[in-house]
Amino acid sequence: MHASNQRLLAQLKALADPVRLRLVALCASGECAVSELTQITGLSQPRVSQHLKALCDSGLLSRFRDGQFVFYRTASQGRDGSVLRQLMALVVDDDALANDLKALKALRGTEEAGDTGLEDREFYRNLIDLSVAAPLGELLDIGSGRGDLLKLLASRARRVVGVDIDPDARRRARAKLVTAGILNCTLRHGDMYRLPWQGGEFDTVILDDVLADAARPVDAIVEAERMIKDGGRLIVVSRLGRETDDDLISLLPRWCADASLRLSTPKLIPVNKPRWLVAVATRTEQATAAA
Repeated sequence: MHASNQRLLAQLKALADPVRLRLVALCASGECAVSELTQITGLSQPRVSQHLKALCDSGLLSRFRDGQFVFYRTASQGRDGSVLRQLMALVVDDDALANDLKALKALRGTEEAGDTGLEDREFYRNLIDLSVAAPLGELLDIGSGRGDLLKLLASRARRVVGVDIDPDARRRARAKLVTAGILNCTLRHGDMYRLPWQGGEFDTVILDDVLADAARPVDAIVEAERMIKDGGRLIVVSRLGRETDDDLISLLPRWCADASLRLSTPKLIPVNKPRWLVAVATRTEQATAAA
């Protein structure tokens, strides 16, 4: 039998259990820790872990460590992701699955709405305009914090990864994404000077309000540039209001040039009493070719 058919049979066998179906449905709504899955299902941790191992072995789930926790999420890419989407499309929503999702949201709590003033709405519109001008594709948000930009842009990207060094920020972001029903986003621990990927994996990379206070801004930009696919772009976002704002605005083009990037003219939002800076950078050879 062809290896692909053998793998499909293994996936069907792994899913042919009511508990495993519940676990997959939960992980499809957002990456889940073992402790969360144990509380929601009411099963012992060893039993839940046994089911999770079977689902991971089949390729339907993947696991990763974030600090002291291990998280599980559904396969999203490749053949395994395609198979899972087709299988889950056949699942009829019922009270049991709805109650599981409700319990997950309750465990994570309700997130604050945050600042949605006129200046922020204009800033959000500018980011959405950038996603219209060129597809976001695979998106990496460095310094994702509590997930505001993840929530804003996830529907406009194929896959979204938020990386932040603060575990509390990642916890809050996960709660926000589950509450919003965002399925294509994952959160990871990461240092902006040493990101946990090989490089060249993302079409769009955002430096999300991290440069103004960075001890080594050029190194952060170089590392962000390493993550970009050929033809991709870097979006620099910074909230204004610091004493270092003038330095950031004047030095950003030089910092990008040191990282072999050409920066567009930064946009200050709003024009009167600006609160945000947004600028796009591309590799120098891309900008030369476009010219």
